[in-house]
Amino acid sequence: MLEQLEVKNFALIESVHIDFKSGFTVLSGETGAGKSILIGSLVFLLGGKSGMELIRSGCHEAVVSGIFSLDSIESKQWLSERGIENEDDTVILRRIIRDTGKTSSWIGSVPVTKSDLIDFASFLVDIHGQHEQQSLMKISEHRKYLDIYAGITDDVKAFSEIYNQLVSKRRILENLNSNEAERKNKIEMLTFAINEIDAAKLKLNEDSELEAEENRLVSFEKLYSDCEEIRGLFYGSDDSSGLIGALKRLNSIISHASELDANLSELSSRIQASFYELSDVSDEFTKYEDSLIFDPERLSYVQDRLETIYKLKKKYSSGIQSGISDVLSYAETARRELEELSGMMEDKSDLEKQIKLLETHVYACAKQLSVKRKSASVIMSEKIEEILSKLGMKNAKFGVSIAEKTGNEVSQKCSQFGMDDVEFLISTNPGTHLLPLARIASGGELSRVMLALKTILCDADTVATLIFDEVDTGVGGEIAVSIGEHLKKLSKKKQVLCITHLASIAVYADNQIKIQKGVDGNTAATNVFPVENQERIKEIARMLSGDSTSSESLEHATAMLHKFGGM
Repeated sequence: MLEQLEVKNFALIESVHIDFKSGFTVLSGETGAGKSILIGSLVFLLGGKSGMELIRSGCHEAVVSGIFSLDSIESKQWLSERGIENEDDTVILRRIIRDTGKTSSWIGSVPVTKSDLIDFASFLVDIHGQHEQQSLMKISEHRKYLDIYAGITDDVKAFSEIYNQLVSKRRILENLNSNEAERKNKIEMLTFAINEIDAAKLKLNEDSELEAEENRLVSFEKLYSDCEEIRGLFYGSDDSSGLIGALKRLNSIISHASELDANLSELSSRIQASFYELSDVSDEFTKYEDSLIFDPERLSYVQDRLETIYKLKKKYSSGIQSGISDVLSYAETARRELEELSGMMEDKSDLEKQIKLLETHVYACAKQLSVKRKSASVIMSEKIEEILSKLGMKNAKFGVSIAEKTGNEVSQKCSQFGMDDVEFLISTNPGTHLLPLARIASGGELSRVMLALKTILCDADTVATLIFDEVDTGVGGEIAVSIGEHLKKLSKKKQVLCITHLASIAVYADNQIKIQKGVDGNTAATNVFPVENQERIKEIARMLSGDSTSSESLEHATAMLHKFGGM
């Protein structure tokens, strides 16, 4: 669940801190006030697209951070696998975009890649509407939704494990069937590479350490000359002519002067501290100079060693700019492949029998999954159509296309998730054919389909926070009331955030946040604040009629809030 969101210098937002609560929260405000900017900041935090246009005018960076409570086992396990700690089942996400175009992301105190941020965020929030993270636009997600509804997610996971066993055994058989001479050549090549890398006895970061040492040895004369010059500046030709001698005299004089005038005591202490510090620095330089030794044999060794490392990088990594870890990784991969090739002496006929049995089992399991999907898809379609009819899409028809993969072999007919290609279809007008949802549905229709999906999936879906944008597009009256009812029902089990212009949806909310645009000097600024009690009544009145002051509007707003449970 999203507990807090803090936004600084993002688009029109200078600084906003919002505490979110559980249940149903509505975000309202005039058109153009910045409601979508607020959601956009959350999208950015969760790994959405970045760009320098997101930074507030005149600023060098935009920062968005959020505190999330961890509601699912999967999210905690994800963090544990990566050694990221959570405190009391909460975690802080933070992301920065700088005017250089670079972004940085953190989960807790650990910097993470954008892909890791997106991966983890998928456990926390689902955003639906006009933003990029529209899972209904990804056909690959449709099977997941159907499997959740059918209650076969664990069955599909078990199937994937069996299927991967089949793939692995087929790969072994394919290697066994490959040309024997080619196999021997591969073994010789891998053996040579492993021996060459092992003989080098590489250490991580050794190359960078050697490069630094080479630079010191090559620059010996210049370093020694610089140290000599520094020593001369510190000590001069005798003990009294250098910087240390001058400071020593200065320290003695100022000490005497401070005895005559106590006001000079602080200056005396500072000069004394400077004297000791510079004396210490001069001693360190002297030690460093004394340690400088030009060793041509060591230089030759370092350069030869670097040449060996560069050759290995060139042969066994992406190039000399890559790290030693790439070479060591190549050796480990080669070792595993060599072990696999060398261990292929098991009985080929026995392996073929195992594959035959696995193929039969995989195909039977895939068939069972397909039957369950087809059965669940019928009920799922009916329930979604029933909800859509109440959400302003009375003529909508919803369907699930479940097509068997083409081919004659199990490897072609089945994939890691079974034998089915799943895609959601929809028809929004009477008399039209069902067509792919991802291609023809508008933003508002997608949000309402997702609302219907989330309503029937809320018991099984582990994502704790749902955000709906454009859910009220093109609707009003009783339909808007129905949308509000559904969002309220959904919020009993999920945290629901919804951007809306409709009072008939907003009155159902447990919490309401107002987004308002003003002018700070010559710059437009978006402000965000919760509205409660009389202020909320005024906001509902504004949403009803555009008038937040007339007694009629205020009375109507009060009546609606009491009727629909918003107060």
